Amino acid sequence: MPKAKTTYTCQNCGYQSPRYLGRCPNCGEWSSFVEEVAVKEVKHERLTVAGERTKPVKLGDVSNEDAPRVKTESDEFNRVLGGGVVPGSLILIGGDPGIGKSTLLLQVSSQLASKGTVLYVSGEESAQQIKLRAERMADKDLDFYVYAETNMEAVKQEIARLEPEFVIIDSIQTVMSPNIESTQGSVSQVREVTNELMQLAKSNQIAIFIVGHVTKEGTLAGPRTLEHMVDTVLYFEGERQNTFRILRAVKNRFGSTNEIGIFEMQSVGLVEVKNPSEVFLGERLEGATGSAIVCALEGTRPILMEIQALVTPTVFGNAKRTTTGLDYNRVSLLMAVLEKRAGLLLQNQDAFLKSAGGVKIDEPAIDMAVAVAIASSYKEQATQPDECFIGEIGLSGEIRRVVRMEQRLAEVAKLGFKKVYVPKSSLSALTIPKKLEVVGVETLADVLRLVF
Repeated sequence: MPKAKTTYTCQNCGYQSPRYLGRCPNCGEWSSFVEEVAVKEVKHERLTVAGERTKPVKLGDVSNEDAPRVKTESDEFNRVLGGGVVPGSLILIGGDPGIGKSTLLLQVSSQLASKGTVLYVSGEESAQQIKLRAERMADKDLDFYVYAETNMEAVKQEIARLEPEFVIIDSIQTVMSPNIESTQGSVSQVREVTNELMQLAKSNQIAIFIVGHVTKEGTLAGPRTLEHMVDTVLYFEGERQNTFRILRAVKNRFGSTNEIGIFEMQSVGLVEVKNPSEVFLGERLEGATGSAIVCALEGTRPILMEIQALVTPTVFGNAKRTTTGLDYNRVSLLMAVLEKRAGLLLQNQDAFLKSAGGVKIDEPAIDMAVAVAIASSYKEQATQPDECFIGEIGLSGEIRRVVRMEQRLAEVAKLGFKKVYVPKSSLSALTIPKKLEVVGVETLADVLRLVF
């Protein structure tokens, strides 16, 4: 019997080598090569569960009326997906361990049970363990199938028998195909299993959700092709010390990639946050220095956030800069503009900045609020509790316009704020809500003069 040929595969990027290498020449990762048995090429065909081959059709003859989006009971989840679950789509959900990925999909399975047949495949828990978690949820509907299995061929047989409309795979790293003679969770196994799931989803109009593990750097584990093969990639973010969870789309073939859904982890499961602005501002201290409110835009949703800054004299040679939820380079740039254009001596000051609530914000409209928060802490003067700041700051200290200003102002007025500072160039043809004073400013120096 001929000896099986082996190769060494990088578990980070999938690079293959005939011999072991300490460092991957493709991605630079150390000690990532694992010996795998070389496999024969597996031929893939798009077959229906009945074994029929798909046939080419004219695009004009294709109708979407038979496959509308399926909405869940969670408006936040529907928003991130672009309006609901698309039949035949392959959706990948990643996140840190213990963040709530399995809880989210268990709740989604319960909500989709009334829309069609749901098969929940778990390679990490038994059916009894899943039942214990499901019983803690509020408004639970347990009328869906649970299957504790890691063999891909057995999963395909059950899909052919049950003919479900929705399938959940928890997780992709635990399912293995007998066609591949490599270890469970390896690059070859993940790629092969995902390919088989893609054939099932596209040929039979089955919406398949896949849970993916992440590396210590926060990226999805397995080959990079995994993210290219699926239709939608969702990241479930949050801190274990914080009850809020954010579901963010980083790839979506059927909707926007800028939408987020906000949930709160409670004893009954994940509860969607209907008004995140009110929640994030609920614990703000009145009269505290180093605080400024901004109306940020996450996709199409305006959210009022509190930017906090603490500026103190440094005791070391070089000033320290620390950010949480904000871009470090953007903060450094704004501090340089404050020193050059507004006359604030910050080179000998340590600065600590964060966005309250643990939400990551990265858009130009937050520049003015960040600068005002830094100046407030530096000058030891608090901003008014009913003031809001919206605008981008250029390197010359000018205040530049931002998009969707009317939508932001409507959210500001709804939360009861009285005054908002905006770029002066945005005031033309702008509908201003009643009882809201809008102040147009041209430069950063103008803002600091009016506020302090």
